[in-house]
Amino acid sequence: MLDLLDKYQIKATFFMVGDNVRKHPEEYKMVVERGHRIGNHTFNHIRGFEFLTPNYMANAEKANELLKTDLFRPPHGHMRWMQYMALKHRYKIVMWDLVTRDYSKKLRGPQVLANVMRYARNGSIITFHDSIKSWENIQYALPRSIEFLLEEGYEFKLL
Repeated sequence: MLDLLDKYQIKATFFMVGDNVRKHPEEYKMVVERGHRIGNHTFNHIRGFEFLTPNYMANAEKANELLKTDLFRPPHGHMRWMQYMALKHRYKIVMWDLVTRDYSKKLRGPQVLANVMRYARNGSIITFHDSIKSWENIQYALPRSIEFLLEEGYEFKLL
């Protein structure tokens, strides 16, 4: 994914799971060295509704010991109101308006691309996942999405 972004001279924001960074620090280092931005996606990709606020906050802070960022995105886009209230003083909370569903076993690359083509708007925050389960769809959809968006006159910006 990084090579593809480099090819198009695009910088992206990667919301990273702390435990993945702990296991693969070289991946984190490459993302940073190539000029991309990092966001916190908790340490264990936990669902906010399943945890009390102190535990959720501890998980986010544990991730931030490695990530050192002021951006936060809740896994699955869900968190309790009190979690939001606690996090907003420490982080800029970043959601999205277009999740490509690249991770879905029910979708293939052309369908992921179609989601981008149909729903991208000016100012969109588009979510792709750099995971093994999404890799096949990413290889197809990401370069074609980039080319489509560039042809439509969109620009890519860091958060």
